[in-house]
Amino acid sequence: MPSLSSRCYTSLLFILFSISTYAQNTIRIACVGNSITYGATLANRERDAYPSQLQNLLGKGYEVLNFGVSGRTLLRDTPAAYTTTSQYQDALKSNPNIVFIKLGTNDSRLPYRLKIDQFVGDYKSLIQSFKTLPTNPRIILLLPVTSFLTDTTRQVDAAIRKLIIPRIQQVAFDEKLELIDLHALTATDSLLFPDKLHPSAPVMTTIARRLYEAVTLKTQPNFDIFSKIKEPVSVSSFYGYDCADFTFQGRACKVVKPRVVATGKPWIWRARFWGHEPQTDIALLDRGFHLVYCDVAELFGNAEAVELWNKFYKYMNKAGLADKVCLEGLSRGGIYAYNWAVENPKKVACVYVDAPVLDLKSWPGGKGKSKGSPSDWAIFKKDYGFTTEVEAMNFKGNPLDRVPQIVKGNFPMLHVVGDADDAVPVSENTEPFEKQVLALGGKITVIHKPGVNHHPHSLPNPTPIVDFILKSIGN
Repeated sequence: MPSLSSRCYTSLLFILFSISTYAQNTIRIACVGNSITYGATLANRERDAYPSQLQNLLGKGYEVLNFGVSGRTLLRDTPAAYTTTSQYQDALKSNPNIVFIKLGTNDSRLPYRLKIDQFVGDYKSLIQSFKTLPTNPRIILLLPVTSFLTDTTRQVDAAIRKLIIPRIQQVAFDEKLELIDLHALTATDSLLFPDKLHPSAPVMTTIARRLYEAVTLKTQPNFDIFSKIKEPVSVSSFYGYDCADFTFQGRACKVVKPRVVATGKPWIWRARFWGHEPQTDIALLDRGFHLVYCDVAELFGNAEAVELWNKFYKYMNKAGLADKVCLEGLSRGGIYAYNWAVENPKKVACVYVDAPVLDLKSWPGGKGKSKGSPSDWAIFKKDYGFTTEVEAMNFKGNPLDRVPQIVKGNFPMLHVVGDADDAVPVSENTEPFEKQVLALGGKITVIHKPGVNHHPHSLPNPTPIVDFILKSIGN
């Protein structure tokens, strides 16, 4: 029988082995940042700072480390450079598996913003210091949260939007790194920033949940849609993401790929007005969606447009994207989205339209409350082969005329509308459409923006739109 000392020694070895194994299997996450990461102004920062809340969400198997330092800049040539701190050295020594970098807010203030031309180079140097670690960490860049300060010498939002965010997106594009847009995510939270700069605990919860989504996102490795495009392409940056421009069937097309591809390879198809109010598109790219565009302007959703889209869908689907696509239509893009959806209901995951044209007599016809657009009305008549006003007025190919077929498609629909829209009046478009859909048992949600005209489209914080789309694909 083993002696007591022998049994104790064996137990100690087992404990040490277990600890070592746990340490090796634990995913370490380094949160690098400024006072917002640190949790300044929070009553209980150890509990409420977003790194702490992220730790609680992730639980066992993860170790989230807070390396935030108040007042620090990304820029190196300042007395407040983050890279001069002990926390920066500790972050490197932690050998993280994942690094979240949230710096840039303080670089937007005077006098630091006068050195903004050094920002990109300094950011790349910081990234390189983490890239060379033996853990080869996954590095994710966080766009700054919104600032609600008004003192223009400080970290005002105009400076963050114009000077900081585009440069972080450039770095992400150059270094091929992931992005998370915290700016749009906090755009409507002014009442939750007590000092107009630092978020309160509820906003920290929102940030932590968003980072949790990124950490736990199920991905599809080794998929590159650009390799499937046969036509010559030119690649440029779309808000930090790689965008391939090419010509297909004589039409200008675009495909933007995410840094990490979500399982199932979901995609969103912008029908019209590429790049306008892109916050929903950016948020979905952050979450592993592809974004595509096939320019069929200005065919007003006629048979030629539908057939071109049929071919483009087949091309994208054959390239590997999901069988069902999320359609996005702003303004007249609503005509394109719905006219294609009604012909291809089994290929549609959902439809999101914004201030949508659903009756061409309303716009561009101007036959109701809207002034319309005589030049576009003439184009519409030409597109559909109408030679008289009577023929155009008797047109029955509007989404508003095809509600029964649309409802049969059984896909969810989201409309975002400005109640004061005088270009595409809600009362002539979404309102009668919604009534018909609901009467037939269809699935439609309408978000109203009181007092808002046709512009601006979308929502400053696109979370309700994003959540609708994620739910539609089963996330």
